[in-house]
Amino acid sequence: MPQSLTRIKKDFTEGLSQISRFWGFPKGMGAIFASLYLSPAPLSLDEIVAETELTKGAISTEIRALARMGLVHRSTKLGDRKDYYEAEADFYAAIKSILRERQNSEFDRAIGSVKVALAAMDENWVENDEWKFTYKRVQALQEFFDAVDSLTKAVIKLESLGLSNVTKILGVLK
Repeated sequence: MPQSLTRIKKDFTEGLSQISRFWGFPKGMGAIFASLYLSPAPLSLDEIVAETELTKGAISTEIRALARMGLVHRSTKLGDRKDYYEAEADFYAAIKSILRERQNSEFDRAIGSVKVALAAMDENWVENDEWKFTYKRVQALQEFFDAVDSLTKAVIKLESLGLSNVTKILGVLK
């Protein structure tokens, strides 16, 4: 028996909610993006509430974060005072936007705190299992952030080459 489109959309939305949560964002953010992404027309906050069953306050907060990351765009309709939202459908643009967000000074300060913790541990080294465990964990996080920095720089460099050139390069690599 084939699944209904409603069921498939619901499963897709749940999947994006889990992905959102995996990457450290609220589940609601993934659900909102999924609803907007699967909508053929921009949706108002009230319509998003009906789609996701989240509160209007939660949606308002998450929509601002999604807009700041460039994953959602606001629009209006003539004669209507409501704001409407649609998802960014160009994934390359979305990834660039997320990586640009990585350049945000607040994020840099947060990442800097990991370097500070490593330096403090190095300066005050205590030879015991708890210290070693904590150091390994903090060091692993620093390595992850270094990898994200490298990826960010690579994507920005590829962007400077132009999308058509990047596509050509990726086509050669296949």
